[in-house]
Amino acid sequence: MNTLANVIAEMRSGTVLTVALGDFLDAFYRAPSPALLADEPPLMEGESGAAVNAYLAGVAEHLAREYGLDIPAWVFGRQRYLRRPKFGTESTALRATLLIESPSSFRSRNIFITANALERASRRRVA
Repeated sequence: MNTLANVIAEMRSGTVLTVALGDFLDAFYRAPSPALLADEPPLMEGESGAAVNAYLAGVAEHLAREYGLDIPAWVFGRQRYLRRPKFGTESTALRATLLIESPSSFRSRNIFITANALERASRRRVA
């Protein structure tokens, strides 16, 4: 099963985050299930690891809210929040847009991304 926790295993085997997360999102959008979000991904080390830890928690919370699923308790762990803001782009010109567009599940973690950052062609619209 392609769970959110498996994203870290994929990364540790050399897959970049965008590809591993994209594979997970495709699986989730094909058959949304709380089981795909339930297992806590292992924590990554270092500054970039902290960003991944927070980002995956934001993904789980956002998808759970959007699909009316129970939010897994692990997403609220202290290690799943950043102290300093992390923007989805280095462009200072786009930061204001990211501050406005970023979904609340990410903003609360000090992560600022576009509103459509989790979009995939495989996504089925929720009514």
